[in-house]
Amino acid sequence: MNLTLKIWRQKDSNTKGQMVDYKVTDISEHMSFLEMMDVLNEQLVNSGEEPVAFDHDCREGICGMCSMYINGEAHGPDRGVTTCQLHMRMFKDGDTITIEPFRAAAFPVIKDLVVDRMAFERIQQAGGYISVNTSGNTQDANSIPISKHAADEAMDAATCIGCGACVATCKNSSAMLFVGAKVSQYALLPQGQVEAADRVKNMVAQMDLEGFGNCTNTGACEIECPKGISLENIARMNRELMKANLK
Repeated sequence: MNLTLKIWRQKDSNTKGQMVDYKVTDISEHMSFLEMMDVLNEQLVNSGEEPVAFDHDCREGICGMCSMYINGEAHGPDRGVTTCQLHMRMFKDGDTITIEPFRAAAFPVIKDLVVDRMAFERIQQAGGYISVNTSGNTQDANSIPISKHAADEAMDAATCIGCGACVATCKNSSAMLFVGAKVSQYALLPQGQVEAADRVKNMVAQMDLEGFGNCTNTGACEIECPKGISLENIARMNRELMKANLK
């Protein structure tokens, strides 16, 4: 395939960016999207130009780092995949592909397609953990009965990889699907009950402090989420927050 790429180039967070056009040729439909970007960067390096900066690590759909906004969709036109799992067979020869960073006030651009998502880390640090002491006094896991339904829902929530597609997709740049998932994975399990009230209040407060918008139930976040995190987690977070505020 021969493609035209319109890519956001921005030297740093203090420099004004712009879209720049590039041509890539002989792209195999079996390549992943990031492999296609590697081909472009090799081409740029060989011609003495600055390669395009983009985030990646595992390239297995696990780490959530490979966040790109492709043709107006977070992670591109496929569903249930991250950018690194997107394959070039989703495009046609001669296509023009627009590639941008995730855009949200809480995700400032560092360079080109790389954004700072430390806001998610700070939300996690505010309460996304349990502090129960398990050192030297670890109980058998089977000694605390957990229903199959609750365990399955907790595991579904825990599959969130924190990529930020929900934020990039939301018209309000809301992080409520992410925070809802992180609250839910503990709210559904007995180990998370000890500090449940403080957890949800602290995480929601940090989310607001970071400048994320509010949820207006559009549902785009669930559609674009590569792990299919359900909107039910937002409802659960709201219930947990209401209970915490009534205590």
